[in-house]
Amino acid sequence: MEVLDKKKVSLVVEKLEKSYPNMGYYLNFKTPIDLLVAAILSPQTRDVTVNKVTPDLFKKYKTAKDYATANPDELFQYIKSIAFAKTKMNNIIESCKLIDKQYKGKVPDKKDELMKLPGIGEKTAVTILINAYGIVEGIPVDTWVIKLSNRIGLADSTNPNKIEKELEQEIDKKYWHNFAYILKEHGKEICGKVPFCSKCVLNEICLKNNVEKSK
Repeated sequence: MEVLDKKKVSLVVEKLEKSYPNMGYYLNFKTPIDLLVAAILSPQTRDVTVNKVTPDLFKKYKTAKDYATANPDELFQYIKSIAFAKTKMNNIIESCKLIDKQYKGKVPDKKDELMKLPGIGEKTAVTILINAYGIVEGIPVDTWVIKLSNRIGLADSTNPNKIEKELEQEIDKKYWHNFAYILKEHGKEICGKVPFCSKCVLNEICLKNNVEKSK
């Protein structure tokens, strides 16, 4: 598949930044441990569902030790509406045991250390670093980023790691911290299952739209 040149990619980023100013992470949290737990709960679950359960959860459990020593049955009651709640509950408990024991209760601030925790993959590790510590080591690639990167012409792959590398080569690092969240918002607002190309600020740049015009 054809991809946009670097100049057009920069134009895409500029237009999306103007359209969705001040976009940030979509899950609510106050502390790094809150963020870690919310991020573990997030996969295959709507953001609104996660944000609905976490206020009471975060009131009850405030530290890694709180989760590490939690009664599993009691913890499960707080998150039972989350998809794959039992697996995620176990990942939270085991991750927090490691954090409490190996990192003195502090969520690690290194990607390779985060990825050793149960339930934490590369995307989640990058997300935690950006939002908990302001450390930008990559662009988190979720399903929205995969879909829109291919649709717009920012990348030519369905492999998250390859897409991340392509985006990082083309996009100025100053935009990495929130580009995934901007793409997600654009997907929800304009470029969903049925794209509203006529309303899109990228309608003269997007390769998908140009392909459709040429048919």
